[in-house]
Amino acid sequence: MTTRTTISVAAAMAASLAYAAATAAHAQPKPPPTADQEKCFGVALKGQNDCAAGPGTTCAGTSKIDYQGNAWKIVPKGTCTTVMAPGNRMGSLQAVNRDLPPS
Repeated sequence: MTTRTTISVAAAMAASLAYAAATAAHAQPKPPPTADQEKCFGVALKGQNDCAAGPGTTCAGTSKIDYQGNAWKIVPKGTCTTVMAPGNRMGSLQAVNRDLPPS
């Protein structure tokens, strides 16, 4: 193996390991809401949910589309149902069957 090939292989391996570490760190579960917070479904932007993003996803940062109905963000208690998303959609205290990625 030439030096150039060895360096290329090493660089590719390092990039793969860095990506895997970043992905694993990003998908860690968030702590549950505190007494002054609540889960609000359908208000998170793509990849910015705190947890619960339906089938085929793991947890935090795994929502596939903006305002995904089965993904939630933690918001101050009592504000979820007043959060508005585009298209006159509101936040929900329970998962909603809207804005779901294709299965």
